[in-house]
Amino acid sequence: MKKKTAALFLAAAVTVTMLGGCGNESGQAQGSETSGQDAGADEAQDTADESADGTEENASEEKAEDAGAEGAVYKVGIVQFVDDASLNQIEASIEKELDAKAAELGVTFDYGDYTYNGQADATVLNQIATELVASEVDVIVPIATPAAMIMQNATEDNQIPVVFSAVSDPVGAGLVESMDAPGSNITGTSDSLNTEAIMDLIVAANPEIKKIGLLYSKSEDSSKAPVEAAKAYCADKGIEVIEKTGTTNDEVSLAADALIAGGAEAVFTPTDNTVMTAELAIYEKFIEAGVPHYGGADSFALNGAFLGYGVNYEELGTATADMVVEILVNGADPASTAVVTLDNGIATVNTETAEGIGLDYSMFADMCTELREIVTAEEFE
Repeated sequence: MKKKTAALFLAAAVTVTMLGGCGNESGQAQGSETSGQDAGADEAQDTADESADGTEENASEEKAEDAGAEGAVYKVGIVQFVDDASLNQIEASIEKELDAKAAELGVTFDYGDYTYNGQADATVLNQIATELVASEVDVIVPIATPAAMIMQNATEDNQIPVVFSAVSDPVGAGLVESMDAPGSNITGTSDSLNTEAIMDLIVAANPEIKKIGLLYSKSEDSSKAPVEAAKAYCADKGIEVIEKTGTTNDEVSLAADALIAGGAEAVFTPTDNTVMTAELAIYEKFIEAGVPHYGGADSFALNGAFLGYGVNYEELGTATADMVVEILVNGADPASTAVVTLDNGIATVNTETAEGIGLDYSMFADMCTELREIVTAEEFE
């Protein structure tokens, strides 16, 4: 399915058509009335009984439908922050799981007309939010922190449920009050990164390392906490830190050049979508310089970095879809539905890059819950 992109909103100014009602509403049956002085008492009683039966039947139907009765239709808005391999994998996994659950439960999750990509543009993301609210979707599923924050703002008044995916620090981003009790209309899944664990891998691969580069975007809230954690780790180990940032592909490329020129012996990037989208343009720079690039997601390794560390994003997407089902079909309350976190100890090594920089990674097998190998590609198969 082709996602709607920025062009949908920027091509022309259009009037939003208000779509009436959610997919799981039911009509109000009309009771029968009788009149006439000649109507007997029995007939009047029968009419009253029929009216009562109709009311009870209607109430029963509404109750069943509210609980997710077979045949119900739910409108699901999916908002991807930007195109990158991990976020694309999450979206595909969400849709696959929703389709499977729809077949299992006999309901319909209509996401086909409500799936968008914001292309990392806040203006477009706000327009998407306006469109989804006007369409009266039953739930919004933003993928990545920037999209989640905008969808949260758009639903404060209407309280449309929001189930985010791939938010690294939901509490720090102000999306939830706590991981166990979000407290409002928003919950979801987190790809929280164990920064200390990935820094341990860097040191294990090069015990004599003296200088580590940090490459990230200041515009992404998800990068703040792990970058500070990496700085604290290096300070404790007596390792010098070089920081370089970028908000566009060109800026990230220049930042990579600066890190190499500055003598960084390894480079760390957290779960930063800005750098992720630039990885295919910079990975060869690091290989030529013999500098391993460690990223906070397996998609970094897919796109040429030496190593990606963290969660399985296909499983994260599946877990996100399951939360959507619990809220829409089973009536779970987002305010009390705990944020889901998965095993974030999976190391994915790009074997081509490892060979290119001549780095042995065999010691990682005992330091991770799983060690995977991959070769360079644009998207996961």
